[in-house]
Amino acid sequence: MFRYENSKIEDEKSYGEQNSGNWWKRAERSISNHANILSIILYSDATTTDTLGKSSLHPIYVSLGNIPTWRRNKEDAKQLLGYLPILSAKNEKEKKSSEFKELARKTFHNSIKFLLDPLFQGDGVDFNIDDKDIWFFSRISTIICDWPEACTFSLTYKSANSNYPCHFCLVQREDLIDIRKEVILRNHVNMKEYFDSNTSNLAGLEQVNNYFWSIPNLNIYAATVLDRMHHLDLGLFKYQIEFTMELLKKKKSLNKVNERIANIPRHSQLKVFKKGIQLSRLTASEYRDMMKIMVFVVDDLQIENLSEVYVKWNEMYLLSRSEKFKESDLENFQVKIIIWRILERNLNIYAATVPDRMHHLDLGLFKYQIEFTMELLKKKKSLNKVNERIANIPRHSQLKVFKKGIQLSRLTASEYRDMMKIMVFVVDDLQIENLSEVYVKWNEMYLLSRSEKFKESDLENFQKAINDWGDLFIKLFQNISNSHLKFPKLHSWIYHIVDTKAPQKP
Repeated sequence: MFRYENSKIEDEKSYGEQNSGNWWKRAERSISNHANILSIILYSDATTTDTLGKSSLHPIYVSLGNIPTWRRNKEDAKQLLGYLPILSAKNEKEKKSSEFKELARKTFHNSIKFLLDPLFQGDGVDFNIDDKDIWFFSRISTIICDWPEACTFSLTYKSANSNYPCHFCLVQREDLIDIRKEVILRNHVNMKEYFDSNTSNLAGLEQVNNYFWSIPNLNIYAATVLDRMHHLDLGLFKYQIEFTMELLKKKKSLNKVNERIANIPRHSQLKVFKKGIQLSRLTASEYRDMMKIMVFVVDDLQIENLSEVYVKWNEMYLLSRSEKFKESDLENFQVKIIIWRILERNLNIYAATVPDRMHHLDLGLFKYQIEFTMELLKKKKSLNKVNERIANIPRHSQLKVFKKGIQLSRLTASEYRDMMKIMVFVVDDLQIENLSEVYVKWNEMYLLSRSEKFKESDLENFQKAINDWGDLFIKLFQNISNSHLKFPKLHSWIYHIVDTKAPQKP
């Protein structure tokens, strides 16, 4: 794919491949009419290399947005660009010092400069494709990474407790889950103003020169794209599961939910949680399975909006998985995010300590949703009932069986995804308002999030699904969290994910 394509579905602007987006259109206008855009996609992920976690590497990979998505997702469509240096401190005191942290940031950006500068030197580059010389200008379109690395690329504060914890925008921490008509987005202009005036701290910005400010056609604060597995499966959904368990405990309904989960029949496409919810063992795949069941598992537990928040999550998640969006799809996606958020915010329950998690959906929001559900079930004295339901689910080759109800400490991400399949049934009819519905919304949202192609209307539907789930999630679980759900990952999922799916949208 070399040239911008104004893709439409049913006479409506649609977004699918990169060259259908406005970023490509703008980048193409900035170069010669005879040249083409070479869309650079970077993948960065520091990882440990031993079982003890004492050795680590920081590889960075490159792929091309010119390659169709279906082909780019294959392993051989990515190339190792290099390894970024990882500094070692003499001791813990030095590691925590401001001087060492600043050196680490400068080293990262200097290393990136060394690797990427050759791409932008000279008057473009010629490639011989099908015996034809084609003129390209390299442009960085997307950087795929997790939240901490996105902060490293953008040089924003990593702490969720900072005054401006979002690397996309300048929302204040106390406003993270509040609906705001206008949000000031970060860009090179306003961030460099803070840097030049030596007031970077007022914007949650490190006082270090950002290499990416010099790259043409790139807004580093919009280019970092959070992958779905870390942001949703292992992030927001994990939080939602954990918060749900807290609610179930307080409502004395956790056993009831675990029973429901354990009673779910086996199925080849669903993990069975025979011992109930055990979050510590869940994989991203298992969190996605939990999305399928939580809306039913928490239904009728007398916990207002608990089921509904999973309904809204599912609607939102399904939209997020679309691969092609129309403009109307993006609008619907945002609406679903807002509705989900409102539901979670309005639930009147006691506060509980919630551990900070790194991942987003399967091991993140959905995990919290499960945990909050369990707290609600405990308060409602329905946890045993839920565990019985879970334990009674028939065995199936594609579904994990939880014979002992929900045991979060043992769940893997794959097992969380199995729970998604059953929770909507397990929590049904527990006299807890919206408990089943929140799992329904989760599943709808989760399924949408897996789409690979979106029309404009698909993006609107996706945003609506996110809003629907978010409203229920917040209404049910806000008071479970000491921070009242003021998590940067939750904020970015609700307010920024649709822009991430279609980063070229003005």
